[in-house]
Amino acid sequence: MLALEGLEQRVAAVSTSLSVALIGALVAATAEGLLARGARPLVLGGVVVEGACGLAGHSDADAVAHALADALLGAAGLGDLGSHFPDTDPAWVGADSVALLAEVVAKVAAAGFRPVNADCTVLAEAPKLAPFIGRMVARLSGALGAPVSVKATRAEGLGAIGRAEGVACLSVVLVEAVPPGLPPAP
Repeated sequence: MLALEGLEQRVAAVSTSLSVALIGALVAATAEGLLARGARPLVLGGVVVEGACGLAGHSDADAVAHALADALLGAAGLGDLGSHFPDTDPAWVGADSVALLAEVVAKVAAAGFRPVNADCTVLAEAPKLAPFIGRMVARLSGALGAPVSVKATRAEGLGAIGRAEGVACLSVVLVEAVPPGLPPAP
């Protein structure tokens, strides 16, 4: 019996120092008809990319914020973004995805985890995203409460992304378990 008690203590000690990394991905089609009516700007990483065709979606369709939120939820074992903010709920129509990301961070904290850092790679043929990256990093890092890096690349004309029919984003996030009794990181 003492051996089992020692094992339980070692497992508890290991579980309080747990770090988990998980990948989130999102692919979204452009909403050209909506843009023609002026109804759908392109929002990536919480930043409006002026003059570009927005993405189809229920909220503001921010592929970067959605991929990051999905990675966070997965790392904490909390399912996916659609299970928390379903596209069948009118409350989320046009919602600010960075605000949803902040809600996800709160849910992850309630589950006993805090983000350590994250990395996002946006795949988009157009527009060029370099002028917007700094603002994306600031918005996402603020919502996450941890450093976020954002990179952009092109599909070089290959497939739907290369034909500018949509955008994809891959995000990886590292979270760590918060030992009981410790306050969340600032």
